[in-house]
Amino acid sequence: MTDTIIPINTATTNATATGAATAPVRTVIPDPIQAGLAAGWLVTDGAQLGEDRSLEADVVVIGSGAGGGVTAEILALAGLKVLIIEEGALKSSKDFKMREAEAYPALYQESAARKTRDKGINILQGRTVGGTTTVNWTSSFRTPPATLAHWQQHFGLKDYSEEALAPWFSLMEQRLHVSPWAAAPNENNDLLRRGAAKLGLSTAVIPRNVNGCWNLGYCGMGCPTNAKQSMLVTTIPSALSHGASLLTRVRAERFVLRAGRVEQLDCVALDAAGLAETGRRVSVRAKHFVLAGGAINSPALLLRSAAPDPHGLLGKRTFLHPTIISAGLFEQRVDGYAGAPQSIYSDHFLHSGPVDGPIGYKLEAPPLHPLLLSTTMAGFGAAHAAMMAQFPHIHALLALLRDGFHRDAPGGSVALDGRGAPVLDYPISDYVWDGVRRSMLSMAEIQFAAGAKTVTPVHESAGQYASWAAASKGINALPFKTLATRVVSAHVMGGCTMSDDERLGVVGADGRYHGVANLSVHDGSLFPTSIGANPQLSIYGITARLASRLAEQMTGRPAPRPQA
Repeated sequence: MTDTIIPINTATTNATATGAATAPVRTVIPDPIQAGLAAGWLVTDGAQLGEDRSLEADVVVIGSGAGGGVTAEILALAGLKVLIIEEGALKSSKDFKMREAEAYPALYQESAARKTRDKGINILQGRTVGGTTTVNWTSSFRTPPATLAHWQQHFGLKDYSEEALAPWFSLMEQRLHVSPWAAAPNENNDLLRRGAAKLGLSTAVIPRNVNGCWNLGYCGMGCPTNAKQSMLVTTIPSALSHGASLLTRVRAERFVLRAGRVEQLDCVALDAAGLAETGRRVSVRAKHFVLAGGAINSPALLLRSAAPDPHGLLGKRTFLHPTIISAGLFEQRVDGYAGAPQSIYSDHFLHSGPVDGPIGYKLEAPPLHPLLLSTTMAGFGAAHAAMMAQFPHIHALLALLRDGFHRDAPGGSVALDGRGAPVLDYPISDYVWDGVRRSMLSMAEIQFAAGAKTVTPVHESAGQYASWAAASKGINALPFKTLATRVVSAHVMGGCTMSDDERLGVVGADGRYHGVANLSVHDGSLFPTSIGANPQLSIYGITARLASRLAEQMTGRPAPRPQA
């Protein structure tokens, strides 16, 4: 067994009876991946294949992120022969060195530089075993009641009520140790709390999926202590320990469809860098196929396969939570890289109007690391260098805009380029730009209320404003347009809309693809709108229910419940 030994951050050191901190504690954390490989897990690295392969399984799960990981565990526990196919590599805590330059190329789609067609939005998505759950910041929210009510009213999802989903959210919260963060927030998050409080705005503590967290703050580079309860250290090891097999660095290219069924899945092996095809091919047959590649890759695979789409819905209504950032400069050190990355949030501006009114937004404080900050902030040359010289004193807020609830926020659409790779087109309407402007104003006001010396909205034309009055005037005068305004996203949803009405969705409420009898979709691409919150727990709970029902249909007996 390979273990990780890292000194705990001083924020989590022991304390004596008098309250004085003791020396940092060193704790040995087992690496479940290395232990499982040593025990004989069935894992094949596509980069090492010396010949083509033909494989069979009861169920093939394409993707190992939130939806794929949950599904694989539940089906394996039910006694089904499960094969998981993942385009990324299998990494573990021994590989997570808390270095951006290593983590982004190894663990993210397109080295953390995936963008929309017009390059106007940068998209952070995982590309490794565990998917985005391996690199996200652990924020775990149930699907908001207003979102579920909208789905029921507009997409006929009558079984997707708060009451119906509550047991499934509870199940996955227990499985993944989701609970409100108990430690004090770091300064980056506490500034959001303090600034909002001065303005009379509500905040709350973020629930996180962690167990024995060391409060390091490097979650986006893979957890080096195995405390983050990602699919990498929970459901995937469980599935493999119950007989599932895993193919890594293998890209699912297309379904071969015949007579309303998937006859086989054709895949290609990738090289050690995960970029070039090696020439080796893998064909897979199964009783049932579950697509869980995420909202961009899942629609793309279906488009390459010419899946049934009589109403032209496939790849449409793809949502991002367009995310806007505001940077504040403080007299004291903020050290936004240290401590739990997100622990405080405010939904005040989500609840200040109807869900289908002016676009609402959720406020959070993102972690700050040099590469991520420097490539996100506007400016260049001496001005940019001067800004980075103040790195320890910079505070950031982000606003997640809740797209998909208004006719003028229809999201984007996934299409294929000339090589068959996915491209997301996401035009930003005036309706969304209005939300961008309002969210910049909200964030600047909170930062000044918290004591900021200056505030700089992340916009090419924004100044470094020294007062709330100057910021208000400056922000209201900014030209809001693509590329001038920095927009990012770490949440991708939709594209395989879920509805029993085939005029509204390509997948039924049971997760089964319309017109293909042995194909299901179990990931965030199902969502008819954005969630209005970090989406991982929504995916966990909803796909747990879908996977359990699929297991029962395939085995004829109740599906076992996963245990922590």
